[in-house]
Amino acid sequence: MNHKGMTQQPDIADFIVANMHVVAVPSVPEIRLYTAHPASGLWRLAPDDAGDDAPPPYWAYQWAGGLVLARHFLERPETVRGRRVLDLGAGSGLVGIAAGMAGASSVLAAEVDSNGVAAIGLNAALNGVDIVAIGGDVTGGRVPEVDIVAVGDLFYDAELGARVTAFLDRCVDAGIEALVGDPGRAHLPHARLRLVAEHAVADVGTGQTATTKPSAVFSFG
Repeated sequence: MNHKGMTQQPDIADFIVANMHVVAVPSVPEIRLYTAHPASGLWRLAPDDAGDDAPPPYWAYQWAGGLVLARHFLERPETVRGRRVLDLGAGSGLVGIAAGMAGASSVLAAEVDSNGVAAIGLNAALNGVDIVAIGGDVTGGRVPEVDIVAVGDLFYDAELGARVTAFLDRCVDAGIEALVGDPGRAHLPHARLRLVAEHAVADVGTGQTATTKPSAVFSFG
């Protein structure tokens, strides 16, 4: 259903604070995030001219790939301690927040959805960490000046997966470590991955909050 017809877009940050719940993250309760619920009305954040083409609000939920990376960083803080981290496809900022809490020297979070960029700022403040959030697709640009790139749940689509793989190739060639968190999505580049760790985490974005699934952290190379 198209709910449009608004005369004015709400302020994104104000809307998130007013309409989303702050909850402890399943599988990573050390972190709290603004999270969607049935009455959030997130459709009101879509541009009036988006029609039915508005992107799904992936940023408003937590997914297994991000959850497993966040869990890994908090349990193995030496992975990111003192290092510059890029959280690619950051969504809510969960992975970047975990990196900051684990002692990363700096965290850059890249997210294509402007609503997600606003949420990252709010969520970072909520958890007392500093994150620089940037909007847009960075995979076609210059390799970032970071030490490690963390990628959670970006291999659910063939075209996106190919684009991310090419970007990670360039990062690795530049001496940047790349870690991928994923529960086994359809377009995961298995031949390029080495298993680092496994954790059972929820896949909240699918609505499966009561059960967990084995998910993995891989080194890309």
